[in-house]
Amino acid sequence: MNMLEIENLHVVVQGQEILKGLSLVIRTGEVHAIMGPNGSGKSTLSYTLAGREGYEITEGRILYQGKNLAPLTPEERATRGMFLAFQYPVEIPGVTTMNFLKTALNAQRRARGEKELDAMSVLKSVREAASALNVPEEMLRRALNVGFSGGEKKRLEILQMTLFKPLLAILDETDSGLDIDALKLVAGGVNALRAPDRAMLVITHYQRLLDYIVPDRVHVLDKGRIVAEGGKELAHELEAKGYAGLARDAA
Repeated sequence: MNMLEIENLHVVVQGQEILKGLSLVIRTGEVHAIMGPNGSGKSTLSYTLAGREGYEITEGRILYQGKNLAPLTPEERATRGMFLAFQYPVEIPGVTTMNFLKTALNAQRRARGEKELDAMSVLKSVREAASALNVPEEMLRRALNVGFSGGEKKRLEILQMTLFKPLLAILDETDSGLDIDALKLVAGGVNALRAPDRAMLVITHYQRLLDYIVPDRVHVLDKGRIVAEGGKELAHELEAKGYAGLARDAA
């Protein structure tokens, strides 16, 4: 079964066409990686999938679990099992991390017709997941992402992903700014969620993340199009040749 099908996708942002005919298929149970130089359209793809305002699809389509994604609001996409881990997680002053997690978990459960969790049930689930990711309870009491280091923000996003158990997780440069220990911890959290009924799209600029989250398929994005595809070895080829070298080979 295909979790995600992108066909000839063209996307315009502030009057400029960024994605220029991108096509991609991710089957259930697979982990795909998209690599590309700065400005290639990687984040535009992730924001378009998440339904961010201002990202206009002018041609092509996106099917999620066989259904057209375009009409769905970001909230509807989330309740149907999509999750985006941002490159730069947003700070929300005045909202504690624990309250955010409780509210988000129960919003999803309500949308699916499930019974809401009480405060103690949420606390127990969060504590168990946080322990595995080295997220101290003190972080859970602080305002969401406010004053957090880059590594703390990324660990917190993986904590959210662990709790929400999405069907399709999109990781937008999750490795950005992480030292090797934080990278291993985040990758371990991601790998723990790999499952036959889930799929993941890992967007990254560097090959090193893919040493820890080994993809089934690698796609190279350049100037809004996929210019090369292959197995995990393609990431190592990129490391050796660089994007310019690979683009010359593909031409």
